[in-house]
Amino acid sequence: MASQAKRRVQTGRQERQAQLHDGFLRYGGFRWLKIASGLCAFVILSYLLVDIKPRHNGGSWYGYTLGTIGVVLILWLTALGIRKRRMTPGAWSLKAWTSAHVYLGLSLIVIGTLHTGFQLGWNVHTLAWALMMLVILSGMFGIAVYAMLPNALSTNRDEMTESQMLDALRAMDRQIHEAAQPLPHEMAQVVRSSLEQNAFGGSAWNRLTGTYPRCATAMALAKVRETTGLQADLGDDPLEKVDVLLERKQAMLSRLRRHLRLRAMLEVWLYVHVPATIALLAALIAHIVSVFFYW
Repeated sequence: MASQAKRRVQTGRQERQAQLHDGFLRYGGFRWLKIASGLCAFVILSYLLVDIKPRHNGGSWYGYTLGTIGVVLILWLTALGIRKRRMTPGAWSLKAWTSAHVYLGLSLIVIGTLHTGFQLGWNVHTLAWALMMLVILSGMFGIAVYAMLPNALSTNRDEMTESQMLDALRAMDRQIHEAAQPLPHEMAQVVRSSLEQNAFGGSAWNRLTGTYPRCATAMALAKVRETTGLQADLGDDPLEKVDVLLERKQAMLSRLRRHLRLRAMLEVWLYVHVPATIALLAALIAHIVSVFFYW
């Protein structure tokens, strides 16, 4: 009996550990995917079976029912931003809430579209539907980003933190500054420009694409190699030393810029998702008020 109890305890621990390492998409054996799929299947089946004259529309009793379900879901889904501030375990942990947010959010494609009865036009009602679709699509992009980019970030860092990479870059700048002291004034000025420029400045587009066409380090390395050629070594020639150090700095800059690019891609979708959600809430209020005003 004692051994059986011990095995049950170990099994329970293993199950909790497996659940802990499950991603939010797989939470509870795809529990919320199953719930959302069942909800969508029920809505589609009822849409096909319920006879609305002359045709389905948002103003029928069935349309009001789907609209109410959709509004309640949207309001609940927007609460995730508040829920993120509280880390709790259990059935309503943050992971469970996020899983429900994803799958129930996707179910709104069916619920919201069938609520309209496919009667779309240039009005506030269609605007609310379009904003809802924009929020969902931006959320889908966010899911794809979070599924792919964290591994790429980890691989790019090569077991270094962002702080360690920046420290290594600063140490490299000090070495370049010391190595450039014996150089002629004109060449030293070119090398110094690579130390003075903000290597991560530029536009949001530069950060997202990882392209920095005016990189002073790249231009300084190109200028130095007009003299040293492509095969620099660590001999006694100061220019050769600077060449090697600039090449190392450029490699570190490339790694850091990839890191910043991946981080920007992890965040940029929120600049669409969050404002679109706020606009959706405003459009929903206008939609509901106008419906009851003309009802």
